Amino acid sequence: MDFQRRPTEKWRREVPGARWFKADLQVHTVDDHAGGRVKMPAGLSGDPADPAVLARYARRFLQAAVRERVQVIGLTPHSPRAGEGPETSAVWRIVEEWNAGVDDDGAPFREKIHSVFPGFEPSFNNGKKGLHLLFLFDPEIGRERYLKAFDVAMNGLSPWKDGTLQMSSSRAEEAFDQLRKLHERENPNETSGNRAWDYLVLAPHVDGDKGLLDSLKSQALQFFDHGPISGLELGDNKTTEDTLSDRPWLREGMEKYRQAFFHASDACELDKIGRRHTWIKLARPRIAALRQAFVANDSRVRLGFEKGGDGKLRPIDDPPDVAANSRPWLREATIRGGASFFGGRKDGAPVETRFPLSPDLTCIIGGSMTGKSAFLDGLRVHIGAPPPGDESVRGQVEARGRDVFLVGSPSIELDCPGQDRVAPPLERWPARFFAQNELQRLVQENAAVEGILARLIPSEIEEIDARGAELKDLDKRLSNLAEKLAKLDETASEAEQARQRTADAKKALDTFAEAGVDRHHRASSAYRSWRSVADKILEDVCDPLANIIEFVKEIDLPPMEAEGTEKPGDLPIDWRKLNLDGRQQRIVDDLEAAAQEARRWIEDIAKISRTMGGREAAIRAEVVRALADRGHDAATLNEIQQLTRRAALFPAYEAHVNETRGEIEANERTFADLHGRRRTLVEKQRSAFDRVAAGVEREFGVRIRVRRFDDADTGPLDTFLRNLRQRGVTRWWNDLDWPVRPSPEKLIKCLKAGSLAEVGMTRAVQEKFREIVTRSKRRELAALRCSDRYVIELRLDDGSYRALNDLSGGQRVSVLLSLLLETSDKRPLVIDQPEDELDNRFLWETVLPALKKLRGRRQVIVATHNANVVVNGDADMVIQLDATAHRGRVACAGAIEDPAVRDAILRTVDGGEEAFRLRRQKYGF
Repeated sequence: MDFQRRPTEKWRREVPGARWFKADLQVHTVDDHAGGRVKMPAGLSGDPADPAVLARYARRFLQAAVRERVQVIGLTPHSPRAGEGPETSAVWRIVEEWNAGVDDDGAPFREKIHSVFPGFEPSFNNGKKGLHLLFLFDPEIGRERYLKAFDVAMNGLSPWKDGTLQMSSSRAEEAFDQLRKLHERENPNETSGNRAWDYLVLAPHVDGDKGLLDSLKSQALQFFDHGPISGLELGDNKTTEDTLSDRPWLREGMEKYRQAFFHASDACELDKIGRRHTWIKLARPRIAALRQAFVANDSRVRLGFEKGGDGKLRPIDDPPDVAANSRPWLREATIRGGASFFGGRKDGAPVETRFPLSPDLTCIIGGSMTGKSAFLDGLRVHIGAPPPGDESVRGQVEARGRDVFLVGSPSIELDCPGQDRVAPPLERWPARFFAQNELQRLVQENAAVEGILARLIPSEIEEIDARGAELKDLDKRLSNLAEKLAKLDETASEAEQARQRTADAKKALDTFAEAGVDRHHRASSAYRSWRSVADKILEDVCDPLANIIEFVKEIDLPPMEAEGTEKPGDLPIDWRKLNLDGRQQRIVDDLEAAAQEARRWIEDIAKISRTMGGREAAIRAEVVRALADRGHDAATLNEIQQLTRRAALFPAYEAHVNETRGEIEANERTFADLHGRRRTLVEKQRSAFDRVAAGVEREFGVRIRVRRFDDADTGPLDTFLRNLRQRGVTRWWNDLDWPVRPSPEKLIKCLKAGSLAEVGMTRAVQEKFREIVTRSKRRELAALRCSDRYVIELRLDDGSYRALNDLSGGQRVSVLLSLLLETSDKRPLVIDQPEDELDNRFLWETVLPALKKLRGRRQVIVATHNANVVVNGDADMVIQLDATAHRGRVACAGAIEDPAVRDAILRTVDGGEEAFRLRRQKYGF
């Protein structure tokens, strides 16, 4: 029965290129019911050899795998048939159901399970108890040839007899030879590019009594020499180190022949499927891809289990599958329209270019001017990622991003799975970019080097970042406090001066009292009172009386004969008896007498006032003499009122001074506490970075080391000293070289101890420095922190070490790139042509292994011309760019397993097939 695979784009649509799958490559089927261990699942009954029963069983089997999220399955029963005929193969019924069946929810099984590999587990005549091996095939082999292959492996023997597993009469190596011959007979025209009859061999339970290592022990190396074994299954509670312990020969053989360890369930029951599993990366559901994964196991195979504190295996905390963790990644970038190099318009419609990207390693290849840098720099500018620190590199990046990628305002769509679609691009995809030549210049940026080092040891990252953030916060708070205290000092000085003025006024008043000022004040007050009374009488009495007299005198009485009166007797009174004229005169006389008496009163009062004035003058003279004896002059007496008002403010000014002093003391205590806390944090941070440096030595041996120079980033102190604007101090500072420049703390210590000569100051500079570094300046100096400087050094062939600053550009890139790739930073990493001036030896020995370790942990996008990066780096997605003079395009995209992609790599970065063949011949391989 031939097999026709039904297509699905679901897996490639979810994750472009090669992707991680949860795989269980050793699962038994009901074909092994004769052994008694494998039985029908609960709720399903009937003869296992009944095709109708097998159909129901196949659905239950696949549904069990779906529940456990197992996406790659190896069907490996000891027998491929539940009965006699080919139609009784449960393995094949499962394959058919997976290919064409639909789950209860209407979704095809092939969109829930990526690949199902039919296989078997024969027992060969190797060792005393036999040797078990797993054989996995592509379904394209077809049912009949699959069953025929099993019969060849068993040399025609039945696998079960009376419930006991039978051993083949053939040795494993004989079976391999027979299978090869069967392939040649069945597929005489098969080519390397069309291998439907391919298969993979794995060694199960290698430490068991029928496993490879127990059967052959150290002679297994001889078996490796000619056997097609790709992987060795670890025991249920075994890790790699458990199995390799005391077996150096095994480690050597596995490294030489590219074998990998894996975990599998060996499940005989459906609910045990996936109990033990391995994460495997595949681009295509083919045995060839599975074999490639085992060959490239350092980047495409991850054990699904690790040992916990109790010594037992537990699932790993951070599975590599992007669907199983939350690391950010960009699945696809789409550029449409505008005048972009990847957009524009054609025939009136907007042109669209899609870049499918792997969550792990994507390599962008293409000839010169095809847009590799334009794409990466354009993404950087578009999402607003930090630009390069180097000005020239920054200008190139911004120009390519603005004038090539984003010109004409094209539509840019970034597909970032699991992220908020309305969030800013940098928040959805927080990529870290390195443009061409940027890595070479990165060594000059201490903060950047520190950031790389901080992420080398995962256990340290969180605390290092937290301490770094706290140190920056403390720097800011100390600086703010120093500024606040400087203002408080000014306030306190002004308040003290005001308080002193009131105190002086109060003291002056006390001196006046001692000199008799109060007696003079009373005399002066009496003199002013009598003089005031005289003035008041004159003003309020004499002057009004004079006015009244004149008014009375001027009154003209009319005649008493009324007009029209005939007889005086007609009036009611006798006017003659009234004597109005005489009375008027008497009033005038009385008023004049009163005025005269008032003038005499004034004269008497003036006499008294003059007497009082003379007494006041005499007392004043006595007081002036007394004040002169106490250091005051006569003019001071004129300030007594002002002094009195000023002295009255003394309590308020005294309280303000005390309040300001209290605030200063409180802030100085806070300043001292923060300064002490910062010092403690600095020491803790140094200890953490010491551990990082030790980790670098463990990881890279003696090849790379990290040295710490305390307080060596003297930029803040440099700014402080130059702002003092004292030529002698500036000259002293400029004459000091970096390693011997003092820290702010050392400078303050020497200043307090009077030992500034220790830091190289001449006597004249010391005097000037002490003069200009006021109390406020000392606090400002104490608030400064010069960060430590971390110098990365490379060991040369002669055994000496050289700092990155002194290395060639290629060596710098090699060291920084390897460290950058070793960090546990999960932010996507985008690097443009890291191989420029790169040492290929270092690339192979250090960079590529580090790159492979990032699989499943971090998205990496690299534009490159180097075949080592693409091929030996095991790129999961390769994008080939092509371009005309005005527009770029994606010529092809896919994993290396894709023939079109493989040809593109060969043409673009290897110079073509003929160039590759010629190099191979010249090397003599």
